[in-house]
Amino acid sequence: MSQAAAGGPRITNRNRDMVLNALRSGIVPAREARLIQVGREKEIDALATGIKQVIAGDGISRFVIGDYGSGKTFFLNLICQVAQQQKLVTMRADLTPDRRLQGTQGRARKLYSALVSGMGVKGKPTQALSAVVEGFITQVRANAETGGRPVLHLLRERLQALAAHPGGPTFAKVVEAYWQAYEQGEEARREAALRWLQAEYANKTEASRDLGVREIIDDRTIFDHLKLMAAFTTMAGYKGLLVCLDELVNLYKLSHKGARVSNYEQILNIINETQQGQAPHLGFLFGGTPDFLTDEHRGLYSYEALRSRLRENPFAKEGLVDYYGPVMRLGGFTKEHFFVLLDKVLTLYTSCGNDLRGVDAGIIEAFMRHCEGRVGDAYFRTPRTTLKEFIGLLDILAQNPGVDWRARLDNVDIVAEANPDLQPLQEKDDVDDTPLASFRL
Repeated sequence: MSQAAAGGPRITNRNRDMVLNALRSGIVPAREARLIQVGREKEIDALATGIKQVIAGDGISRFVIGDYGSGKTFFLNLICQVAQQQKLVTMRADLTPDRRLQGTQGRARKLYSALVSGMGVKGKPTQALSAVVEGFITQVRANAETGGRPVLHLLRERLQALAAHPGGPTFAKVVEAYWQAYEQGEEARREAALRWLQAEYANKTEASRDLGVREIIDDRTIFDHLKLMAAFTTMAGYKGLLVCLDELVNLYKLSHKGARVSNYEQILNIINETQQGQAPHLGFLFGGTPDFLTDEHRGLYSYEALRSRLRENPFAKEGLVDYYGPVMRLGGFTKEHFFVLLDKVLTLYTSCGNDLRGVDAGIIEAFMRHCEGRVGDAYFRTPRTTLKEFIGLLDILAQNPGVDWRARLDNVDIVAEANPDLQPLQEKDDVDDTPLASFRL
């Protein structure tokens, strides 16, 4: 074990390999992203304040806006990790043509399912639903034993607090079914309860057959169930729920106005309820592009109620910034940022006794010059592919002692990344799936 730098975060073999493997695959590390964090200290501090508000029982809605390549996904993932360290439960998913906040044909339900699949807690960054439910059950069992009460009576008493929420009684019944299956070793029934909580039942008949309930999580009720989940996580001993939704540009790309407006109305509903105290211990982070926010024809600003709520501070001009408003803009990645990032990656790579003979800091500048000659500024503005190539070069040097890194630079093949935000939706995905659009005489 070693330190990333004097006073820096601790590096172990496990988190070293986890971060490097994620970067090799071109994805954001699910854990320990702080080991390669560059800048954004003020932005992180501002959202840490928002996390404190959620812990205190408030609701928040924040929009993280940045161009493609500005590091939105990494930043949002980092904030989720910060929230998990503060004992919040996080839920994270990308919007896609088939996953929307509002819609028919199961599109909203699929988004909820993806959010639950991306549920994370400290020590388990994804697939944490069963850990949360079992944590609640364990807590109830311990309290029942201490008080000399039947577990079932105390379980029902605790779950009664959910009855005031839409869908709460059914939610409580499913959790009770999970407890019974857990106690009796009925794996199929336990899995059925998890399926219900993950919104994987598409019709009520199957849910009634497997669990004896008459309701399911459907397209109309996902926000109600996010509020329910926030209430349940606090009952399970956590401090609240943070929901992170990325790639909202997929709403902006919808050509059907009705579909866009119905999704924007759901966003407005979320903002209103979180800001008016109707969604306690629940926070939302929305990740999108500048066009998604400010385009007056198709963006959020095309909906007047959202435009007024998301209006940015008029005093934040001429280099002045405001990180506490509803909208946080992320500046672009600079060459200096990228140098620091590569330096952190090199430090991480050579930590824990994994020395690279003959490699010094000169490799970073030489690598950057080579990449700039190939694709210009694109190498640091959209750094995912560049990072993969850098680690690939280090892998060759680690496995082939004696190879001169200078002689291998010409083998580094960099191509500019295509911006997926500029790609239109396919015709099959660009549909108006509002409830009225599906109505037929």
